[in-house]
Amino acid sequence: MDRTYFNKIIDNLEKVNQTQGENIKKAASLMADAIEQDRLINVYGGGGHTTLCMGEMFFRAGGLANINPIAENGLTVFNQALKYLELERTVNYGSAIMKYYKLKKDDLLIVFHNIGINPATIDAVMEAKKAGAKIVAVSSSYWQNEMPEDHFIRHPNKTNLFDYADVCIDDFNPVGDAVIEVEGFETPIAPISNIVDFYIAHMMEIECVKECQRRGIKAPCWSSANTPGGDQKNAAYLEKYSPRIKML
Repeated sequence: MDRTYFNKIIDNLEKVNQTQGENIKKAASLMADAIEQDRLINVYGGGGHTTLCMGEMFFRAGGLANINPIAENGLTVFNQALKYLELERTVNYGSAIMKYYKLKKDDLLIVFHNIGINPATIDAVMEAKKAGAKIVAVSSSYWQNEMPEDHFIRHPNKTNLFDYADVCIDDFNPVGDAVIEVEGFETPIAPISNIVDFYIAHMMEIECVKECQRRGIKAPCWSSANTPGGDQKNAAYLEKYSPRIKML
């Protein structure tokens, strides 16, 4: 079997490992701060398939129980495709979503959007900054730097997601996302952004749990609800977080 796609993924993951370790640890430290202060860790995807990263971190076996998805179905792939495409390009839509969740000073917001320039992303982080939140951004410097300043998908203010973040984690997603070219076929295929971003999401959680252990704090983590005793193990977290996390 052709290993080109596998090798492309590994190359991207290696680049993340070699250059983003300190940034991932900084993000993890902010996540541990949130746990120590009994705050939620808010996660947002700026549109389309980046919203799947938010789902990957929420109510996941082995994942943190205090993850609060800033969820809006209109932006997800479970909306009609052309509709979510329009909504992620709509000015003030992201700010309206963020206002609903009422972030407060020093709350933590993790934002996934590998393109990092669209209105639903930029307006959301601007609103979060206005509230005094700390922002971790997972995005691609390639998209942010290489897309033309006047490209129509950009926010009107022409800024990038990394401009607003306290911690920037570069996923090095190439412009266009798809990385495989088949001979005689004009359209690149096989995107890699979600595979890399899922890896980054779980690395942040791993480093967060390690940091909590160093501080003598118990990180709240879900057990698999599908294993014997899983529901019983999760019951205390459900009692604690159900009143605070809208999606539970």
